[in-house]
Amino acid sequence: MNVKNSSSKEQMLGKIRQALVQKSENPHPKFKKTPLYHEEDELVDVTFARELTAVGGKFLYCDGEINLIENLIHLTEENNIKKIFTWEKGVQDLLNPYGFPIHTNEVEFDAADAGITSCEVLIARNGSIMVSNANASGRRLGIYPPIHIVIAKASQMVWDIKDALSYMQRRYGNQMPTMVSTVTGPSRTADIEKRLVLGAHGPKELYVLLLEDRF
Repeated sequence: MNVKNSSSKEQMLGKIRQALVQKSENPHPKFKKTPLYHEEDELVDVTFARELTAVGGKFLYCDGEINLIENLIHLTEENNIKKIFTWEKGVQDLLNPYGFPIHTNEVEFDAADAGITSCEVLIARNGSIMVSNANASGRRLGIYPPIHIVIAKASQMVWDIKDALSYMQRRYGNQMPTMVSTVTGPSRTADIEKRLVLGAHGPKELYVLLLEDRF
């Protein structure tokens, strides 16, 4: 091949092929592989609460169901929430015995002030919530209302994204949900005149109510 007449792309590919053929010594023989994260000295839920708060979310610890209802009542009063929607039977069964007012169907959903959902797992390292469309909340309930409330159990807490994916694999096997995503704080964008705007593509506020179930 005439190098002078070859394109820049062909020259680059030629160098890559030559490099693959020729073996070279390790340029960093003393390099030591280190873990991505250092071991944490604090509890996993403390780490999650700190990281969630750092990205604009709000964390409420609930030592039992009554405390969870108390926190929900305070939350709704503080934010003047009138219409709360929840479509998951598990969440409904948790709230109904206490007479907490919820909308369980899609009637007047366009006027929703808040949506309550469960989640798959909570990821402590970055304060994220892994969600899927495997339950009745689907894709919309955690996105459309301006306030997203997540009720999770302490036993759903994991350290890293790899732990979360391993959990999903164990739970669903070959029947993985068609949508698996992570939520990290309220919706935000800086695409509009380079100003930070909350709620442009989803809820303006995100609450996580952690229900203790480990003791």
